[in-house]
Amino acid sequence: MRKENVKVIIWGLGAMGSGMADMLLKKEGVEIVGAVGRGNKLGKSMYDYIATERGDRPDVIIGTPEDVITEGCADVVLTATDSFTKIAFDRLKFILEKKINVVSSAEEMAYPLAQSPEEAKKLDEIAKANGVSIIGTGINPGLIMDLLVVLMTGCCESVDSITARRVNSLSPFGPAVMEEQGIGITKEEFEEGVRTGHLSGHVGFPESIRMIADALGWEVEKIEQSMEPIMTDVDRKSPYGFAKAGNVAGCAMKGFGYVDGEMKIEMDHPQQIEPEMVGVQTGDYVIIKGNPNINLVNSPEVPGGIGTIAMCVNMIPHIINARPGLKTMIDLPVPRAIMGDMRKMIEVE
Repeated sequence: MRKENVKVIIWGLGAMGSGMADMLLKKEGVEIVGAVGRGNKLGKSMYDYIATERGDRPDVIIGTPEDVITEGCADVVLTATDSFTKIAFDRLKFILEKKINVVSSAEEMAYPLAQSPEEAKKLDEIAKANGVSIIGTGINPGLIMDLLVVLMTGCCESVDSITARRVNSLSPFGPAVMEEQGIGITKEEFEEGVRTGHLSGHVGFPESIRMIADALGWEVEKIEQSMEPIMTDVDRKSPYGFAKAGNVAGCAMKGFGYVDGEMKIEMDHPQQIEPEMVGVQTGDYVIIKGNPNINLVNSPEVPGGIGTIAMCVNMIPHIINARPGLKTMIDLPVPRAIMGDMRKMIEVE
């Protein structure tokens, strides 16, 4: 068994990053040795921004990347800052060049070859040159609408088409998500937001589609997406969002992957606040037409917040053990909950 604790740095102490810190502090054989933040968080204790009490643990003072991340000072950095590979690139490069592994929650990093092939190639080269590895993961993309789909094809002789559906509630999410999804605005404002790109909706369909297709050996020739408002006929209120009757309560996203001129992969992802108020049951679904047919149902949904936090933490041993380079969820062992000493899961020193 490895003698030293697994050393982790967390970059970003928003909802996801602080949740990762809380989860790590419950685990055995791992310690948080640094936290990176910005603005008024700098110079303050990490424990001011997480739910866990410090107790008798050494304090962790939030600092700049240059102050906190030095060569080889940790085994892995968990980054919870961005959604897009091109925006996250410089931060990820900085960490890799310090010879530290990376787990990123950026949605596009789940399969960066899909939309940022040049950045993906550079990250792979930098990681290999420094003897470390990097992966992007989360609940979706990362598990529900891609890796889980790939897993379920493992019992199929043939696959004709795939539908991945995630019906989820936006109610637990904060103000930024409410704005990105268009909660509370009119239908006309929603349509204008889609046209101008102000509304982002779900990020990750191209990544999920390419991950599935590449895993199965399909060559995707075209990916299409659509985004429609979910209107409400009753007033709905969540902790950070409000939609009055007649306005937008959510966003219905669809994605389509075409192979040999046929639509082979469909992504269906309606999200709204307080779906139960209108009789909508949340859930995750994998529907595969092939031999045999698969119809996997999990209802209610896996909650997005704790799901992403757990995926990032639970992939720590796998990315430390991995051969150097850029990895995806179809490259490494399947994620699993870490209920014992994390040090026992580390194969390399």
